[in-house]
Amino acid sequence: MLDDFDTAEVQTGETTIFVRRSGSGPPLLLLHGFPQTHLMWRSAAPILARHFTVICADLRGYGRSGCPRSGAGHAPYSKRAMGRDMVAVMERLGFPRFSVAGHDRGGRVAYRLALDYQERVHRSAVLDVIPTEEAWARADARFALAFWPWSLLAQPEPLPERILAAAPEAIVDDALGAWGSPPTVFSAEARAAYVEALRDPARVHAICEEYRAAATCDREHDQADRRAGRRIASPVLALWSGRDR
Repeated sequence: MLDDFDTAEVQTGETTIFVRRSGSGPPLLLLHGFPQTHLMWRSAAPILARHFTVICADLRGYGRSGCPRSGAGHAPYSKRAMGRDMVAVMERLGFPRFSVAGHDRGGRVAYRLALDYQERVHRSAVLDVIPTEEAWARADARFALAFWPWSLLAQPEPLPERILAAAPEAIVDDALGAWGSPPTVFSAEARAAYVEALRDPARVHAICEEYRAAATCDREHDQADRRAGRRIASPVLALWSGRDR
């Protein structure tokens, strides 16, 4: 569970971001998805730390990071805002330029970082994602049934908050067992950590705000980039699971 990694709570100016750090070499930022926390990297991070300075971060609103107040437009939980957090974190840790790898929600933060901070991001890897606007544009019945958080958690409050808070175990079990990975991959300790994070009403609301941002301002940011012809300039690795829906 990364207990041998150093821990820190980094002030970004907008919130606090919890990180674990280990290793030496070029800096590599690892960003998790839903409903995970930084602990999703518990098996990969020690291996990567043999070659990199690895920083595993909790996105704002997730895990042990802060939950800044949101607003009507959900902008505080946009991937752009989450990317700003990570630039501030890496700067404060002494890494003005770094590589980033992200899975799921973290993958969306990773590509937004690579677009918005071309001079900061050396390389990026995105796992199991296509751009947010592209996902919405291609959404069909299969997408709606398989990836229910996109539509459910983006509903106006308080309905999705009440559902998440009422059944955190069911939410975590469905995500860990039905989205491409065998349930045996996840230890009881990791599952308990993910469930515990969903028992905090402030965190539950923040996660729903992040999904609302994906349905609104994140799409607008992607659309604006496409209209402007903006592209990621640094190398990108895109990977996806052969068993994912």
